[in-house]
Amino acid sequence: MQVDKEVDASGLACPMPIVKAKKALESLASGQVLRVLGTDPGSLDDMPAFAQSGGHTLLSATEEGEHYVFLIQKK
Repeated sequence: MQVDKEVDASGLACPMPIVKAKKALESLASGQVLRVLGTDPGSLDDMPAFAQSGGHTLLSATEEGEHYVFLIQKK
């Protein structure tokens, strides 16, 4: 899968991963994909809710080592 932009929110607690994801999505065109890395366990609930509330598509939510990795496609 092609990732168009990546945000590293490692070490940041809620709401900062969402704030960084929102700002990054604003710079993308419709259909492009954002990859968000985080370490906050709360992001497992927050990121899917954020994507849904914005009308975006959460393509995946996985764990890679100590990171949570989210792929979000902009609406």
